[in-house]
Amino acid sequence: MSIQQNPPKVGTPDIPRQHNPNRPATAPASTAAARALAVLRIALGLTFLWAFLDKTFGWGYATSAKQAWINGGSPTKGFLGHVQVGPFQGVFRDWAGTGWADWLFMIGLLGIGVALILGIGMRIAGVAGTVMLALMWFATWPLAQHTSLGTPTSSNNPIVDEHLILIVALIAVVLGAAGTAWGLGRWWNERHFVQTNPWLR
Repeated sequence: MSIQQNPPKVGTPDIPRQHNPNRPATAPASTAAARALAVLRIALGLTFLWAFLDKTFGWGYATSAKQAWINGGSPTKGFLGHVQVGPFQGVFRDWAGTGWADWLFMIGLLGIGVALILGIGMRIAGVAGTVMLALMWFATWPLAQHTSLGTPTSSNNPIVDEHLILIVALIAVVLGAAGTAWGLGRWWNERHFVQTNPWLR
């Protein structure tokens, strides 16, 4: 009794891929993309943090010393108090200068800015930043050509404005795990309380 073996396959045999120690663990394109997202993350964080500092101390850029929060000024009254456009203008004017609006706005600016710069709590920062920017978009209402007083709004673009672009950038850095490059994201995500509460990532 003979045992027949399968005939050998015709063609080039499969050669197992050997590990190349000289090959980088991360492709250059991936490294460049991670660094670009890290730069974008830090830039966004500095944008939020600067707004907090200028409104708190009145460094003379968007906020004068007289209007500074530490000198009794309201961070929301100047902007929300003059909203004259969009379907929610009355709501925003009612919020202007109230204590809860001032505190929420300033805590949001500080928390989002610090989280983005450090690369920790990216999900919370992304959600909070998106909500804040969306509210600012509704307050400016770039869809309108004229205010309720009949004056031109000088809207630059009724479809895509800077608030929407910043929202897209926030979503990109969160989904791209940008906190792990040039940030404390990897260390933060390894903490036990973060692993048991993934929404803190």
